[in-house]
Amino acid sequence: MTAADHSIQLAKVAAVAAEEKLAEKVLAIDVSDQMPLTDVFVIASAPSERQVGAIVDEVEDRLREQGSKPVRREGEREGRWVLIDFGDIIVHVQHEEEREYYALERLWKDCPEIDLTTVTAPGRPARPGVDGAGVREA
Repeated sequence: MTAADHSIQLAKVAAVAAEEKLAEKVLAIDVSDQMPLTDVFVIASAPSERQVGAIVDEVEDRLREQGSKPVRREGEREGRWVLIDFGDIIVHVQHEEEREYYALERLWKDCPEIDLTTVTAPGRPARPGVDGAGVREA
């Protein structure tokens, strides 16, 4: 079994949002064969707690725009490893030290990595008063 297309598209949205906030080493892992509760882990890292928070906020905002609300959010107080569970995907945003120490990629090495460069993310929904290029209409 492989991750559902919807889950892969949400992972792409999360990855793009994280990268726009300068996340490092963003990747997605298809855990659907090993974990019945979710399809994809998205993992990203940042060099500071403040940047971890900015990435988390952007990912959450972007996925809400796609109609996905978080089921839970953990680790926000410390800002070293924040987990956002959207059901179909789980996003891990880690401080680079936690990323190196816990090495989730190594822990889930038996699961295939998803090549997000081949995935087209759904467009951002239009906002009232803003044209398709993100420019405010007069």
